[in-house]
Amino acid sequence: MKLVRKDLEKDNAGQVTLIPEEPEDMWHTYNLLQVGDSLRASTIRKVQTESSTGSVGSNRIRTTLTLCVEAIDFDSQACQLRVKGTNIQENEYVKMGAYHTIELEPNRQFTLAKKQWDSVVLERIEQACDPAWNADVAAVVMQEGLAHVCLVTPSMTLTRAKVEVNIPRKRKGNCSQHDRALERFYEQVVQAIQRHINFEVVKCVLVASPGFVREQFCDYMFQQAVKTDNKLLLENRSKFLQVHSSSGHKYALKEALCDPAVTSRLSDTKAAGEVKALDDFYKMLQHEPDRAFYGLKHVEKANEAMAIDTLLISDELFRHQDVATRARYVKLVDSVRENMGTVRIFSSLHVSGEQLGQLTGVAAILRFPVAELSDQEDESSSEED
Repeated sequence: MKLVRKDLEKDNAGQVTLIPEEPEDMWHTYNLLQVGDSLRASTIRKVQTESSTGSVGSNRIRTTLTLCVEAIDFDSQACQLRVKGTNIQENEYVKMGAYHTIELEPNRQFTLAKKQWDSVVLERIEQACDPAWNADVAAVVMQEGLAHVCLVTPSMTLTRAKVEVNIPRKRKGNCSQHDRALERFYEQVVQAIQRHINFEVVKCVLVASPGFVREQFCDYMFQQAVKTDNKLLLENRSKFLQVHSSSGHKYALKEALCDPAVTSRLSDTKAAGEVKALDDFYKMLQHEPDRAFYGLKHVEKANEAMAIDTLLISDELFRHQDVATRARYVKLVDSVRENMGTVRIFSSLHVSGEQLGQLTGVAAILRFPVAELSDQEDESSSEED
């Protein structure tokens, strides 16, 4: 993402002009937009024209519109973003108050104006414009007959290909059918890797599976690469890293990212940091439950005691349509930072973000134990009795 201009007032009202450069920037933009914002961008509008003879025709004309945002639609697989709203600025082709849907496009600038730019939104702009955040990882999660080829970017996990091949069982004295099907499966996975992984950007390709599937697959892939003189795979051989996972399903990617060998290799990526933070939270919940809280009420109570060491929060919560609720989450984030705590904002499109979403979307690892909120409520109710 490229920041063209930033005009903010003292009360944090103002506008920002950005140019999305990659598909992932559409995800960042989706998290910046809120209902009630004003969006100015180039778009195409079908306009009816009447000639001097009275015949009516229609032309598609590119024009620049300013909309008051009413609805936002994001397609995570295609990384397409559509914004619907009413026109709030005079235009020769579109009446004031008329509805229009703008499809934001890569490499075409837009200007976003808000009445209040909070710290979370401004931080996201900084991250989106920082090239160091694009340290990307690819992963092939597989088991016999099933494989997922994924791209793990700093803000999302994208499934680029799913390969499914029916593999017959080995029969006594006749394994040829099983072996042929397995070879066909491996070949399809290799094709998917070549089609969807850009080795110029990707630093590491995880190959994760239960048992010996990953070893057999990598042996097959590089034997074939030698036979066919596939320079792309041979030159990038060092980027492939084999790790264990319990299955070939997408959710098993979290286990692969938790592997210590992977963590050390991906120490500078946001995805690895998120997975480690969630792992630390689960360990704390298991061994010292008084130092691991989740749920907004419990976490706010811990924050009042200045007990939060690490706050884990899902970016989904900042897309809440209710301004007061959103402000409550932003206040929590700012307060934890003021008290020298660490804040990790999880992407809801990551496997780790999905898991945090199941824990209400907000959790905290505490510096010291704090009495459970439920215990305090019980005590206060018994005192009243």
